[in-house]
Amino acid sequence: MAEKIRTGLLGGTFNPIHIGHLALANYLCEYENLDELWFLVTPLNPFKRNLKLADDQIRLQMVQAAIADYNKFHASDFEFHLPKPSYTIHTLHKLSESFPEREFILIIGSDNWQVFNQWKSPEEIIQKYQILIYPRPNYEISPETLPHHVKMVHTPLLEISSSFIRESIAKGKDIRYFLHPETYRIIRENLLYREL
Repeated sequence: MAEKIRTGLLGGTFNPIHIGHLALANYLCEYENLDELWFLVTPLNPFKRNLKLADDQIRLQMVQAAIADYNKFHASDFEFHLPKPSYTIHTLHKLSESFPEREFILIIGSDNWQVFNQWKSPEEIIQKYQILIYPRPNYEISPETLPHHVKMVHTPLLEISSSFIRESIAKGKDIRYFLHPETYRIIRENLLYREL
């Protein structure tokens, strides 16, 4: 029986995708034995109901443009076709059904791990799927407290957020080096984030 393809799942609104996302994903592919990593663009995060999102297709396009030159990355609109809001456990079930040749590994930040018990069916996720946790500023985790299948990874810490980028663009700042050039081009062409 062939080994399953180890596929990391990095979900988010990617509003917009920035170099922090790309550097994190690149590190995980090269240092955590992932065959590939999917950027799972979500249409609506249950915890971000009040966030004004750029159009789903434009956010997907920004991800596709940013990752086009690295063959381990894949942009996925899988959650666009699932009932909203998208809960991780539902997405994982559907992905596993649709792609049985893959072993899906969930990637979350230490900030999300600290509220993981508030997610839908957290125990089931932990039992059925491997989880990689990357560090976020001010959210310390003791690796020895983690369950089996859950691993803290020591990725480089880049303190960049999509909200910082949106706010900066709204203020008229030129922050092109926080973004892949193609993502920056799409933002400019579509006049995104000019207003908060």
